[in-house]
Amino acid sequence: MRIRRAKEEDFKEIWPIFKEVISKGDSYVFNPDTSMEDAYYYWFGEGIKTYVIEEDDKIVGMYKLIANQPDLGSHVANASFMVSLSHQGKGFGRKMGINCLKEAKKAGFKAIQFNFVVSTNTGAIKLWKDLGFEIVGTLPKAFNHMELGLVDAYVMYRFLDDIQL
Repeated sequence: MRIRRAKEEDFKEIWPIFKEVISKGDSYVFNPDTSMEDAYYYWFGEGIKTYVIEEDDKIVGMYKLIANQPDLGSHVANASFMVSLSHQGKGFGRKMGINCLKEAKKAGFKAIQFNFVVSTNTGAIKLWKDLGFEIVGTLPKAFNHMELGLVDAYVMYRFLDDIQL
């Protein structure tokens, strides 16, 4: 496993993972027919730092790091993660999560906030709790799960003061 900063040409490997993850309609708000252009902007838009995780020189997941809010809220980061379905549950998300915490602290952020963690995404919730995040809010019936209908989403938060670089 190797994590590195993404290059624009990596999008050709990021795009199929993005499509695969959103097609399930169970963890991201994106419509399954989201355009390639919109996906590209999500990962490589202004102010976004994107990282990829590779196995055998093949990208199997990615995360992005960005300020959660501008100006007076810019000391809190936001991040999003995706792992290809065939690589989920094998530690790639955890490795990226740990790397993200370190990169966020290096960048000067004081905390990380996840704005929208789907309540039925139990693997992600367990991972983030294991990495020190807390659920600080519940958004009732905020996500329209493609199989379960309306389910809650969580806001999760973690300070970075204990992260060792």
